[in-house]
Amino acid sequence: MSIPSIRNGIIVGATVLALGAAGIVGAHLAAADPPPATGQTTLTQTMAVSGNFDGGNRRFIGGGDLGDGGQSEGQDPLFRLAAGATLQNVIIGAPAADGVHCQATCTLRNVFWEDVGEDAATFRGSGATVVVDGGGAFNAEDKVFQDNRAGGGSVTIRNFEVENFGKLYRSCGNCSTQARRDVVLSNITASDGDVLVGININFGDTARLSGITVNGDIGICDLFEGNDSGDEPEKVGEGPNSTNCILS
Repeated sequence: MSIPSIRNGIIVGATVLALGAAGIVGAHLAAADPPPATGQTTLTQTMAVSGNFDGGNRRFIGGGDLGDGGQSEGQDPLFRLAAGATLQNVIIGAPAADGVHCQATCTLRNVFWEDVGEDAATFRGSGATVVVDGGGAFNAEDKVFQDNRAGGGSVTIRNFEVENFGKLYRSCGNCSTQARRDVVLSNITASDGDVLVGININFGDTARLSGITVNGDIGICDLFEGNDSGDEPEKVGEGPNSTNCILS
C-alpha cells in the first residue's frame, strides 16, 4: 500500500483522501472523457449564438481560416456568444481556433474541449456574469479560461474536469482596461497541470475554491501584479491565502 505524500498543503498519491480545512482532495482520478460525438461539423467561420444553442453532443472543428490549430494570439473563435446566450452539449475538437468568446453574460453547459487551441473560452464585457457548468477541457498548452471582463459580475466554474493544462483560469494580467475580477471554482477535478488560478492582487481579484480534486503536484493560485500597459505581468506570490485565494 503506497503512502500518500503532502506537498504544498495538497495530498498527492492517495486513493481518496480529503483535507477538509483546505477543501482539497488528492486522488488518482483522470478527467472524464467527453461523451461520444453524435456527428461532426466543420466551421469555416465563427458561429454567432444568441439565445440557446444545444449541439446535441455534436463535435465542432475549425476549417479554413479557423483551421490552423495554432496557439497564436488574436485568433477568431468557433463560437461567439451574444449577451445572455447559452452554449450546451457541444464537443469542440481539433483544430479549435480560439474556442468560445462570450461578449457579455453567458452560460457554457456541458461543453467539452478535446484539444484546446489558443484558449478554450474568453470572457468579455462589463458587469458580465459567466457560468461554466459541467464539461471538461484537455491538452491546453497555456490557459483554459481567459477572463478579460471589465469589472463587475463574476465567473463561476463548477462540476468541471481538466487534464494536461497550464492554468485553468487566468484574470487578464495586462489588458488595457483593468478592474477587480472575481471567480468561484467548485467541484473541480484537475490532472497533470501547472496551477488552477492566476489572479491580479493589486486590482483586488479574488478566487474562492471548494471541492477541488487534484492528481499531481498542481498549484492552487499564482498571484500577479497586473498592469494596463501590455507588459508581461510579474508573479509576486502563490496562494492560498486569507485575502485573494480562499479555500473552503
